[in-house]
Amino acid sequence: MLKTVFSKNRLILLSGLIFIFSCKKQENGSLPYYNAPDFSPHFVTKTEADKQIPHVIAPFSFTDQDNKIITDKAIDHKIHVASFIFTSCGSICPVMIRNLDIVNKKYQKDADVVMLSFSVTPWIDTPQKLNEFKAANKISNPNWHFLTGNKGEIYKLARQSYFAEEDLGFTKDSTEFLHTEHIILADRDKKIRGIYNGTLQTDIEQLVKDIDILKKE
Repeated sequence: MLKTVFSKNRLILLSGLIFIFSCKKQENGSLPYYNAPDFSPHFVTKTEADKQIPHVIAPFSFTDQDNKIITDKAIDHKIHVASFIFTSCGSICPVMIRNLDIVNKKYQKDADVVMLSFSVTPWIDTPQKLNEFKAANKISNPNWHFLTGNKGEIYKLARQSYFAEEDLGFTKDSTEFLHTEHIILADRDKKIRGIYNGTLQTDIEQLVKDIDILKKE
């Protein structure tokens, strides 16, 4: 049985922090930067971030549902939203996809906003399965890529680049199953600017607002 690695308490805490930070960002009209797995916010200017926030999403290369190679070049100078799913998931993934469709419907004609959903069971989720999954969910957005590839590379990217779960992969066995409700927002410089609970519609509504803020930067 696949082991779900997930802390509800942490997500509740993060959701609370997001609310607090949203109040602060409304005051200065900007989003914080996140540079470490603890998601401590850094409210700095872009110029300061270039010097003080070194963490960015690492280079990657995976295959999408259309059997096309998608690399980090696809998110160069673009805002992107990252999530981690698997097609056979019957619990949180359907809720996450349904909520992410809120983002999809608003930005599906906006080439500056890219959505990446990485499969955490890539040994099962072939491009064909991902294509069928995308079709079953009536997703036609060409900028929403469902990605599969090498398990170790996906897990490393999730844990060490996106900080996608609580017990991070710097010390964790890379074979341990990854399953998280976290959705990550990154800016045009591939720096992390937000984390959201994908099962909560209120968090996704906040994500949409935050994307709009990044579009103005």
